[in-house]
Amino acid sequence: MSMEKSQPRPEPEGCLTAFIRMPVRIVVLVIVVPVRMVWDVLVVCARAVDRAVLRPVGRSLAWLFRHVVAVPLTWLGTHVLAPLFRGVFTAVTWLAKALCVWPWVALWRYVVVPLVRYGIAIPAAWLYRTVLTPLGQGLAWIFTRTGHGLGRLLTGLWRYLLVPLAHYGFAVPAGWLHARVLTPLGRALTWLFTGLGRVLGWLAKALFVWPWVALWRYLLVPLVRCGIVVPLAWLWRRVLAPVGREIVDALQVCWRIAGHISRAVGRAVKWLAWNLIGRPLAWFYKCVARPVGHWVRDSLWAPARSAAVQAGRVARAALASARATVRQARRDAWYALVGGVRPTEPGEPVVASARTLGSTTSASGAAPAPEISPRRRG
Repeated sequence: MSMEKSQPRPEPEGCLTAFIRMPVRIVVLVIVVPVRMVWDVLVVCARAVDRAVLRPVGRSLAWLFRHVVAVPLTWLGTHVLAPLFRGVFTAVTWLAKALCVWPWVALWRYVVVPLVRYGIAIPAAWLYRTVLTPLGQGLAWIFTRTGHGLGRLLTGLWRYLLVPLAHYGFAVPAGWLHARVLTPLGRALTWLFTGLGRVLGWLAKALFVWPWVALWRYLLVPLVRCGIVVPLAWLWRRVLAPVGREIVDALQVCWRIAGHISRAVGRAVKWLAWNLIGRPLAWFYKCVARPVGHWVRDSLWAPARSAAVQAGRVARAALASARATVRQARRDAWYALVGGVRPTEPGEPVVASARTLGSTTSASGAAPAPEISPRRRG
């Protein structure tokens, strides 16, 4: 015998399964294809709405909530409500202590404790130590002596009177009565009632149990099994289960096929949109808009920009020259009216003229001017 486990053979398909397979798949495919296409369109629209609307709106709402609600509430709670609640809690705590704790503490400490100590505890301790302790010791001695005598008396009565009387007056007759009378009578009654119970039990089973058991076993069970369970099981196994299995398989297969069809339709729509709208727009942008834009940029915008830059530079230079001329004229007019030596412009060093061979100094003690130009010193 082979040690390998034999694989279970697939259950043979019935004629009903092979008969309904193709019609069911065709019908399900016709029903599922529109549903799958609508589902794909809804998925695409939902993703677009999520990406274009819901996420920006969610971020905007989150930002708005953070800056309009969360931050003000946090600031309010941190800088207003928390100190306010802390102060209120401190005030309420102090007031509660002042009204409910400190008066009772003072009453306990300065009234109740001294009153109990000096009014009850000390007198009670003195009474216990001086009166009750000697009295208790005396009573204990009296009761001890009396108890010893009374105990001996009661022990003698119990041992020599009550125990023999109970033994010979009650226990011995009761034992004889139990052994000679009650035990045989109980056994006889037990045997009688046991036999009677068995007879009545058999009679009750014969009248009330066995007929119903026979009715259930030989009539109802075969009737239900052969009339209901077996047909329903056959209907389930031979009709409903194959049909349901084929419908489920058809739904799975047709859902996949509908997905392929939907993707093919989507690609076709995409191709049509590209060739009808996208490609002409791309050609227009590449062949018309971009060259025209480059020509406008190079032929019109660049010269105009250069001319504007040059005009701006010329205008700035003219304005600077005019400002310098106005300042110089104002300064000359001021010195002409006021008088005085005109100061040199800042940044213009005063350099003595170079001495030549034929030049002479005006003063006898003046130092000769340098013959080297100051521009060559550095």
